[in-house]
Amino acid sequence: MIPVLSAGTTGRGVAMTLSVLRYSVLDAITLRLPIGETLVEAWTLLKVTATPSLLMAIPFGAMVTVQTSGLVNQVGASSLVGAASGVGVIRQGAPITAGLLMGGAAAAAIASDLGARAIREELDALRVLGIDPVRRLVVPRFLALIIIAPILCNIIIAAAVGASYILAVTVSGVSSGSFWQSFGSFAKMVDVWFTIGKTVLFAAMVAIISCLRGMEAKGGPRGVADAVNSSVVLNVVCIAIANLAVTQLQTMFFPMEVS
Repeated sequence: MIPVLSAGTTGRGVAMTLSVLRYSVLDAITLRLPIGETLVEAWTLLKVTATPSLLMAIPFGAMVTVQTSGLVNQVGASSLVGAASGVGVIRQGAPITAGLLMGGAAAAAIASDLGARAIREELDALRVLGIDPVRRLVVPRFLALIIIAPILCNIIIAAAVGASYILAVTVSGVSSGSFWQSFGSFAKMVDVWFTIGKTVLFAAMVAIISCLRGMEAKGGPRGVADAVNSSVVLNVVCIAIANLAVTQLQTMFFPMEVS
């Protein structure tokens, strides 16, 4: 029965995605989009993810520098530390870190909120009143995650590259000019756009999965906890798979070049 249940969950997720996109477009055209609630949700989710993003980005940038500086120093190419840091942080570090933060902190907040509403039968009350819970509750959270995704991505890139630069200059003895020259030679704007695109894709996946699991919570407080746990696990797995697919496409159509 596990494949059947998995297929059913996937189908409900696809149906919710189509409903969210349809409501977003229709409400934007008819000027019924809940801008105020969307901004409130965006600010709430940004507060729970911005500080952890800094705390994860700084060690990640330092780790990339420590791992690459030893190797490049052995081959006499210490000036390439900036290139390795730029490629590692921009291409993989920033989107993965932002995706895991949204799939952890933001997903837990969304799933617990909607799960508590489902347990209290608020979703059924909305349906009785003729209000679609997807339109009223899911769309603002979906748009909020889409809004904060590029912000988180830029915060992580800036913090990680800054930490990598400071560690490379102070510990590895790399000159400031050679660091930024190699960084600019390998890191391109197309990489930044791909990174932001991947982060937005991860945000959309996190919003749909978290809302779906939260709205389907059953069995009291334990059901809410199970919904939060399953949403976090599903988000991490889906983000890893989506990152692999997008990275493969980026490598195929936009291979790394040295300017």
